[in-house]
Amino acid sequence: MNAVETEGLTKKYGDLTALDGLTLEVEEGELFGLLGPNGAGKSTAIEILTGQKKPTSGTARVMGADPVNDPVEARSRMGVLPEREDPPSFLTPREYFDFVADVRNVELNGKVEEWAERLGFEDKLDAISMDLSRGQKQKVMFAQAFAHEPELVFIDEPLTNLDPVVQERVKDFVVEYNEKGNTVFLSTHDITVAEEICSRVGIIQNGKLVAEKDVEAVKQDGSRLIDEFMDEVEA
Repeated sequence: MNAVETEGLTKKYGDLTALDGLTLEVEEGELFGLLGPNGAGKSTAIEILTGQKKPTSGTARVMGADPVNDPVEARSRMGVLPEREDPPSFLTPREYFDFVADVRNVELNGKVEEWAERLGFEDKLDAISMDLSRGQKQKVMFAQAFAHEPELVFIDEPLTNLDPVVQERVKDFVVEYNEKGNTVFLSTHDITVAEEICSRVGIIQNGKLVAEKDVEAVKQDGSRLIDEFMDEVEA
């Protein structure tokens, strides 16, 4: 079974087409990267796949479930790290983890403290989120996506606002998580990140999937992903 399947997925806002007939398949166990410049449609795709938005047309399946018509089932099997989203300012990180667990109908089983220690915000677990730094908020958001150890995780621009040391730790963890058999669907505009950790990428431009690349095959051909990417977006 594929972890993610879309067919003709389209999202329009009036005359603006944010996503234009996206058709792709991501196999279980892949570390797939949706690569494209800002405004290409990456976040829109993830918002539909995670049940946050309804498509104008087309279909989507996530771990066999329809994220639009059966969001509870879909969300119980996924983790989500949205772009530019903070934990609610009036909750502590600990309270926010409890809220996320209720929404996804999952158990955290003592994982909160483990994740806080792993990412270095254990002393902030009971602080009001509005008092956290931007980097601390990003750590909380990253942790909530993985804390219930889902089969599939969607990550939208995962390294935003993190210092270089934490960025390397996050990349290493994402690879390790994938190597355990879990699926990771990563959206990024950073070609270096995609080249370092993804096994396959889809290149998206103006809402359309313009190419799919096997990262290792690109490297074995003596090319770099940045060259392949520029060839596609400039075509």
